[in-house]
Amino acid sequence: MKAVERTGLAALHLIDPEAAHGLAIKAMNLHLTPRPGPVTSDRLATQLAGLSLPNPVGLAAGFDKNATALAPLMMSSFGFVEVGAATPVAQPGNPKPRLFRLTEDQAAINRFGFNNDGAKAIAPRLAARPSGVPVGLNLGANKTSTDKAADFATVLTTCGNHVDFATVNVSSPNTERLRDLQGADALSALLRGVLNARDRLQRYAPVFLKIAPDLTDAEVLDIAKVARDAPVDAVITTNTTLARTGLRSGHHLEQGGLSGAPLFDRSTRVLAKLHAELGTQIPLIGVGGISTPEQAFAKITAGASAVQLYTALVYGGLSLAGDIARGLDDILAANGFANVSDAVGTANKDWL
Repeated sequence: MKAVERTGLAALHLIDPEAAHGLAIKAMNLHLTPRPGPVTSDRLATQLAGLSLPNPVGLAAGFDKNATALAPLMMSSFGFVEVGAATPVAQPGNPKPRLFRLTEDQAAINRFGFNNDGAKAIAPRLAARPSGVPVGLNLGANKTSTDKAADFATVLTTCGNHVDFATVNVSSPNTERLRDLQGADALSALLRGVLNARDRLQRYAPVFLKIAPDLTDAEVLDIAKVARDAPVDAVITTNTTLARTGLRSGHHLEQGGLSGAPLFDRSTRVLAKLHAELGTQIPLIGVGGISTPEQAFAKITAGASAVQLYTALVYGGLSLAGDIARGLDDILAANGFANVSDAVGTANKDWL
């Protein structure tokens, strides 16, 4: 199957990245991709914000924006899946082309702008999903909204009864002035609205906060305080970066958020700083540049309780999730950890 997957990836890389992504989603729904089920073991099974994960390797938001491939994704090797971002009203996003492969850098740049079918269309798809690994929804704001903070609560009200967790995404660089909501006062007010909406749901959905990697140390400390005071149930660190240091690809000057291998160090440093401040008070999910079991382990020892993948799948295929989970299991065993939770933050100081 790996040979078939490599051939498929090579073919997809011959066409426009966004068209290729659409074909990948169709292939999943046509049962043309493996469905081995989540990888698990006593070492990998973990608890995150009250959720039971078979393994700590999750799928980041953006891969399945409209929750149209939930069944195959849940039967892949992931320990949890995040879909979206969803906005209150459907929107087309930014003009195409808006997704660029940076193959030489094992990276991607996107400026999608929260293109999605809207919360009302996505909610029934979430409700109809099969049972299995936890599924969360990334909450976004409409580009033309006059009250972007209120949009997050609106999406949660519409979809919250059908998800296992929800992520407040104030860190996308592709919606104008969205990152302004990461300021302490604005973020506190936004989270109050989301948590109030959560409290009115029929079921409890842990609320996560997703932050940017382009934060100063002072801003990281502000976010730690806001996250503690809210309180949120976890922080996802991090979204894409606006930095372009050291890139080789001809697409490196495209506008948008950079993801993939070049993000690894930057995002891990923010993760470590946040863990140093929060300790065990709020769990962290490490995202950014993970493509190997060793990198997943590095995120965990820097302070992450779980990790998420996206861009690495463009180059390694869906089977990469299982490879990373199994490799992580081996690394944990080799280092004498009975469970992944025992490794969290053990090398935090190496990143400070």
